Amino acid sequence: MTAALPVSALRTPRRVERLVQGQATRDGAGVKLTRVLTHDLQRRLDPFLMLDAFGTDNADDYIAGFPDHPHRGFETVTYMLDGRMRHRDSAGNEGLLGPGGVQWMTAGRGVIHSELPEQQEGRMEGFQLWLNLPGRDKMRDPWYRDIASDEIPELALPGARVRVIAGESHGVPGAVQRDTTQPLYLDVHLEAGASFEQVLPDTHNAFVYVYRGALRFDTGCLVPSGRMAILANTPGTDGVRLTAAEDSVRAILIAGRPLGEPIAQYGPFVMNTEGELLQAVRDFQAGKFA
Repeated sequence: MTAALPVSALRTPRRVERLVQGQATRDGAGVKLTRVLTHDLQRRLDPFLMLDAFGTDNADDYIAGFPDHPHRGFETVTYMLDGRMRHRDSAGNEGLLGPGGVQWMTAGRGVIHSELPEQQEGRMEGFQLWLNLPGRDKMRDPWYRDIASDEIPELALPGARVRVIAGESHGVPGAVQRDTTQPLYLDVHLEAGASFEQVLPDTHNAFVYVYRGALRFDTGCLVPSGRMAILANTPGTDGVRLTAAEDSVRAILIAGRPLGEPIAQYGPFVMNTEGELLQAVRDFQAGKFA
């Protein structure tokens, strides 16, 4: 889909509050990844709980995958850039996540799933985002959807191509919508020197993660590859302007309406109270997940 980009749709774009460098770690059965949105940023970036970035050409870094493990109380959004990952869960869902595809899973009251590579060699790269659920929805039935690459709407603008995974950009609705948290998830591709503007409510928390090239903001702040820029929630701002510094750029832009609820987390369980966490552990141990 193609649209014309106004000279500037923004009066007061957001500035960068701070830059964050992710923490190298391993998860699952030893998968090598970078934890970009860490536990200490959960309240600042509510409703988002975690962002992991993974990318390697070495199969030893990913081949063991993520065997069976539980979740309760939030949603997982996996966006694959390269590679193939097989999903199976205790609710009976199964799907193959391939290059450019998205797996969106609502754990709700509880699900056990696995994510295992379906390749022995080659590159594996992508992201997994954890999106919190409001308290009233934490015990809802689990839900799952595989979104193939060609099902993700795309937006073409001068010097820019944007994949709209969730939310809306320039009149193009994304593949997934959520009324409460109103997540925006864009994969932005910019040619050298090109800019892209996105309208955002000033109350929504937002961040950008650059995974190719470097972005420059109007204030002069340079965001290199492998860094997350947390955008300031300054009253009266109306969006964000992203500009490719010198070479072409790829970055994900994520924003959402904060829930403003207590966050109680124990590993793969995210609830509102410690009592609810204890119940989640008991229910898992008793085999009460879907």
